Amino acid sequence: MPVAFLFKDGTFPPGEFQPYAADQAWREGDAEKRERERVEAPILNEVRHAAEVHRQVRSHARTLAVPGVSLTRLVEEVEDRVRTLIQAKGMDAGIAFPTGVSLNHIAAHWTPNGGDTTVLGPDDVMKLDFGTHIGGRIIDCAFTIAHNPKFDPLLAAVKDATNEGIRAAGVDVRLCDIGAAVQEVMEASEIELGGKTYRVKSIRNLNGHSIAPYQIHAGKSVPIVRGGEAGPRMEEGEFYAIETFGSTGKGFVVEDLETSHYMRDFEAAAVRTPPPRLPAARKLLASIDANFGTLAFCRRYLDRIGETKYLMALRSLCENGAINPYPPLVDVKGSYTAQYEHTLYLHPTRKEVLSRGEDY
Repeated sequence: MPVAFLFKDGTFPPGEFQPYAADQAWREGDAEKRERERVEAPILNEVRHAAEVHRQVRSHARTLAVPGVSLTRLVEEVEDRVRTLIQAKGMDAGIAFPTGVSLNHIAAHWTPNGGDTTVLGPDDVMKLDFGTHIGGRIIDCAFTIAHNPKFDPLLAAVKDATNEGIRAAGVDVRLCDIGAAVQEVMEASEIELGGKTYRVKSIRNLNGHSIAPYQIHAGKSVPIVRGGEAGPRMEEGEFYAIETFGSTGKGFVVEDLETSHYMRDFEAAAVRTPPPRLPAARKLLASIDANFGTLAFCRRYLDRIGETKYLMALRSLCENGAINPYPPLVDVKGSYTAQYEHTLYLHPTRKEVLSRGEDY
């Protein structure tokens, strides 16, 4: 049943509200800020709709993500459930980016391509990362599934680090200060695997990010390690994905394995660069613009809309800068990585963890 049917008055539940730090606490009692928050309500209602869909879909996903399940089946059921619950409608509502099911040392950007036969194993650590959107307002939210309890300390460390990043976030907060807070919590934890103790490391070249309409990475990065005394600050009215990654490996990822994730270059789409010379590439780009715009997509999505024999054209679009490829990001083989992520909004008076649920 579509989520909208459950809320007959069209008002969707808010996330978790948290106060700003002491130096911004005056905002909650300021009449002008409170009026501005009231005016923003319609926009927030749309993104709360997307957040409620995310909560319900991930609850269903947990029942599917059991050892032996095909990862192709898992992601397709997650995505079909999103389409149903959100009443997918072209670019107006639907999936915000491909469902990531990155295993073990693969930290991010892995989803099965067509024909993949990978199954979830009992000792796998899987990052389940998917997004929903209404009118381009994106909920970017992820969690980690591990059926072997030996991985519990890793998952707990990363979840606690994400919550610490959320706690530290706020209007006028320096992004580098959030990174320092995350790393302090993350790296206070250890995990024992195979008789050896590993310190959980923040993956230093991964980070959270600001979010704008139809733009998953909107320009500001939220580090998860300390470093730097200056730099950008958070501002009122911004959306952020606060995401942290922990690893038992080097704490540094590189691009590897077969690419599945792609996205229209946001700047190239805005200035409408000259069309590709290759006819097949022009046709494919027109199809991408019509079906995905500047939202991320994967090869399974191209298969789903009926595109065939498109790999050469896709490669051409990547080479000329119209499309950006996002290969899987991996730490050293044999290591394990975990991820937790929430989307929050910086209200004029307080912050709201939009994607918060009873599960995490």
